Amino acid sequence: QVQLVESGGGLVQAGGSLRLSCAASGTMGSLGTMGWFRQGPGNQRELVAIITSGGNTNYAASVEGRFTTSRNNAKNTIFLQMNSLKPEDTAVYYCAADSRRISATQATARSMPYWGKGTLVTVSS
Repeated sequence: QVQLVESGGGLVQAGGSLRLSCAASGTMGSLGTMGWFRQGPGNQRELVAIITSGGNTNYAASVEGRFTTSRNNAKNTIFLQMNSLKPEDTAVYYCAADSRRISATQATARSMPYWGKGTLVTVSS
């Protein structure tokens, strides 16, 4: 049973930064592709960032240049550094993982079998 736990969410003013972490447990080895998704009020869950085990990344256009995802394969942990935050970034951010090493551009919310419970990020004006 793979478990993912996000941390680092909170309240921040527009223009500020937050760093999210996602720690995976319950695996016998390193996970494959992992990523971040978010869902704001009244919105569908959307892709934020994907990172493969090899470090290849894919970002949503709305966050590219502001967000950076990274990972520590040995510890099955990924991070999301969020800079220049905007009110529209307000959402519950979910960590997702796959044991498969699919490409960063192929990963989707539907393809990810493991999910965390999410952490709330609120960006005020």
